[in-house]
Amino acid sequence: MRVLVTGWPSFVHGEATAGDVLSMRRVGAALSGAGIAADAAWSPGFLPGELHLGDVDPGRYTHLVFACGPAHGEQVRWLHERFARCRRIAVGVSVIDPADPAATGFHRLLPRDGGPAAHPDLSLSAGTSPVPVTGVVLAPGQREYGARRRHERVHEALLRWAGGLDCARVPLDTRLDTTDWRHCATADQFTSLLRRLDVVLTTRLHGMVLALRAGVPALAVDPVAGGGKVTAQARALDWPAVLSAEEVTGPDAEAALGRWWTWCLSDGGRARAEGRAAPQAGPHPLLAELIAEVRR
Repeated sequence: MRVLVTGWPSFVHGEATAGDVLSMRRVGAALSGAGIAADAAWSPGFLPGELHLGDVDPGRYTHLVFACGPAHGEQVRWLHERFARCRRIAVGVSVIDPADPAATGFHRLLPRDGGPAAHPDLSLSAGTSPVPVTGVVLAPGQREYGARRRHERVHEALLRWAGGLDCARVPLDTRLDTTDWRHCATADQFTSLLRRLDVVLTTRLHGMVLALRAGVPALAVDPVAGGGKVTAQARALDWPAVLSAEEVTGPDAEAALGRWWTWCLSDGGRARAEGRAAPQAGPHPLLAELIAEVRR
């Protein structure tokens, strides 16, 4: 007995949603826990290095299980044709049309809805592992830096590296907008959002400053050749996790980024950031000069 676990994330033209993937994971774990050998098949566009549905030998399997999503459509009907010799079971699916050949092609339907009773979705009980929640705050064009701008190259290198991290990436923008729900409307909203993060990746001065203000470590990259305001502000705040444009676009970029990423998530990095969250003692020197100048 050997089971192939499939779902919409298995199809080349399917869709890998978190709920579908967790449901497939839950099914695989339940089968393994019952002592039943099981493999999961994935789309090569989603997981290139894993077992792909198109490469599977149907003769290796006694059963095919289809988990989550609608039991509907041409791709599900194709499964019945390709795995005609397997016993086919759908579990945790939505049955939209009980007469659809995609649904009737299964030997057994165990639906979450569309059947006699509704059942909790399989993803609810799937095991998960926490990963760092990472805000990504990128600087705009900043044409004022002229020939010293390295923004495009820096952002390309930074995002390519960040795409390989096992973390939950949250794109953020310090720009406020009272008419677009995708942006924070107030600075208080933005700083409240930062407090929910574990770390911030940024090429923007206020991405770094406001992260530290919230007690969140920031891995900052200065996108200006020779150093610009990000480097200057890191120096003013005595914050070490800042890399130059040259370092991030150089041959050792991934090693340098990896070292500071690890440090930012360490106890030492978090403690250093929390120390920057405390209000600065005494008056700000620039404000003291401003008041003195106004009183002249």
